[in-house]
Amino acid sequence: MVDDQLDGSITIYQVQGLSKCDIQLSVIAKDERNERLKKNGCLINNIMYHPEVLTPKEAHGVDLLIVCLKYNTLPDALEDIKQIVDEHTLVMSLMNGVDSEQIIGNQIGMQHMVYSLIKVASHKEGLGYVFDPETTIGIVLEENKEIDKLFSQSNLHYRTTSYIQEEIWSKFRLNVTKNLPQAILGAGVGCYSDSDHMKAIQSGLKDELEAIAKAKDIDMSKADPSATRGSAVPKTARYSTLQDLDAKRHTEIDMFSGTIMKMGKELNIPTPYNEFVYHIIKAMEEKNDGLFEYK
Repeated sequence: MVDDQLDGSITIYQVQGLSKCDIQLSVIAKDERNERLKKNGCLINNIMYHPEVLTPKEAHGVDLLIVCLKYNTLPDALEDIKQIVDEHTLVMSLMNGVDSEQIIGNQIGMQHMVYSLIKVASHKEGLGYVFDPETTIGIVLEENKEIDKLFSQSNLHYRTTSYIQEEIWSKFRLNVTKNLPQAILGAGVGCYSDSDHMKAIQSGLKDELEAIAKAKDIDMSKADPSATRGSAVPKTARYSTLQDLDAKRHTEIDMFSGTIMKMGKELNIPTPYNEFVYHIIKAMEEKNDGLFEYK
């Protein structure tokens, strides 16, 4: 089972997709998490994988580091990332959001960063993860010959693009408008097609995000419009923010609305929809933490 500090969907896709390659494939973790991954492995589509598990010190000097963390764990992982990277290491951050590359690059040097994103949908079944390899879009990244050579030998779906910032922001828009409204309602994605009120919340979040993107000269119309390989999303689907709340975990709301609010202040662009969603989801986290319970 993939450790909770990692983004499960992202991690299992890399493990499954790169396992066929003639490379040293490792998952990096420390302390108790390291022991847990060594013991439990990764159950993916009913196949058990046991990738090598290394500490950050043991992983020093890897050729390619793929960061698959939850956003709220990134600050504590920066020292570990610095310990892993040497002068030749390339780093891909497949985390959600639009600023993880800059956060990591500020610590290790932007020359190491290869901008990228991932689109994969999986869910837990028992102790493992399940996803559909055929309908998974996979990884989008800026052009890099070394990574292209590796991925071409793998089971990963991927493509390169000259418009990686636009692609990253396009995914960011999808996450903000799909993840957050359903999370505050606690309903499946069918609420978006069934409720004009939910559509209005989506529209408000989208307008604020697009105003910030425009101010940053990011033209999301340049992103590839394809969003699926044919996979249908059931009306009962619950995206990651709601999944976190269901499991009483902290969400990635700081990465979503928190980032939009910060950029909005810097650019003098009002973000009232995102501010409301940010505070209500933070309050829901506090309730899950047991901060208050009044009946």
